[in-house]
Amino acid sequence: MNMMKKHMLGIWLGLVLGFASCGGNPSSEEGIIQITGRIQNAPSGNIVLSQFTDSRPKVLDTLELSEGGEFSYELALTTPTFYDLNLFGQKSVRLALLDEDVQVAYDFSDPESLQIEGSVDSKEMQKLDKLFQDYQLEVNTLNEAYYEAMSSNNSEEIKKIQLEAMALESRQATKVKEMITSMGDSFASLAAIGLLSPKNDFPFIDDLVNKLNENYPGTIAVLQLKQQLDELRPLAVGQIAPEIELPNPDGELVKLSDLRGKYILIDFWAAWCKPCREENPNLVRLYAQYKDKGFDILGVSLDRSKEDWLKAIDDDGLSWTQISDLQYFNSVAAETYKIDAIPASYLLDPDGKIIAKGLRGLSLENKLIEIFD
Repeated sequence: MNMMKKHMLGIWLGLVLGFASCGGNPSSEEGIIQITGRIQNAPSGNIVLSQFTDSRPKVLDTLELSEGGEFSYELALTTPTFYDLNLFGQKSVRLALLDEDVQVAYDFSDPESLQIEGSVDSKEMQKLDKLFQDYQLEVNTLNEAYYEAMSSNNSEEIKKIQLEAMALESRQATKVKEMITSMGDSFASLAAIGLLSPKNDFPFIDDLVNKLNENYPGTIAVLQLKQQLDELRPLAVGQIAPEIELPNPDGELVKLSDLRGKYILIDFWAAWCKPCREENPNLVRLYAQYKDKGFDILGVSLDRSKEDWLKAIDDDGLSWTQISDLQYFNSVAAETYKIDAIPASYLLDPDGKIIAKGLRGLSLENKLIEIFD
């Protein structure tokens, strides 16, 4: 489903994989490791070794095969570092290296033949890559089914696929967390963080980053993640939602805290936002169904025009409390809640504690069923 966006931060998809140490090292002596390999049935071209720095691969060197299909390269390392070994532009091998030699074997006549030995962290990366590839295949299958259902306007099939997508996402998160746990102290788990959502898995990610910080102190990537988590912490599930105080259409100030005692959905939307307007009938239906059971909605508009805002409220039949400072994404509420795309939502319990984020459509309906039915 599409979202109307201000910009894309890409904090988690653009995970920093550069590992420069900003702390002292126990030994000033550099560790030397060997990257060796044997490639069979290789096409023409070169092997390119790159290091991930500031989320981008930086080319270190070009490696050539011997007549026997072998290569070797020496690296000096003092901190954990991620690398990409690009085989002739046709196969990419990710490596996680610190203090162990690594051996790579691949036969271009067999796509499943990749073998990585020696470096435990690199072998964990291989498992992680396989997990992601399997997940991507399932996502692609669902996407194809979704577009087919959309083209035939099959609403029942669309709902079914959306439920399957939600279940797939949940299963994948469980698999990723299980894999991270199985990795033990491997720093390869840092690469897996980008496969989790801080929205849903904040406590797990927080614990993992603290553990990585203890095991690899002074590592810039870990410190950057800690800083990002600290910035997100006030909005994490389990925290009391930050206060919002904005005027309603009559100019009267309304506080979020005044609505405590019910389950509150904070709905960030705008009249100009097509996906928001498409979601409004669902909100109207759920509000009518659950308002007498202890459910309420606080609509926070990111409109600029009061006329457009009021017209959308009237046209869509939004009977719950609406507030706005008409400042678009510069709204104080949008800044407090770090809103860079709408629709966006936070669900609070009667004590004002955040219990879920980003609920809409079936996911919101299922959560309300869980609470009230």
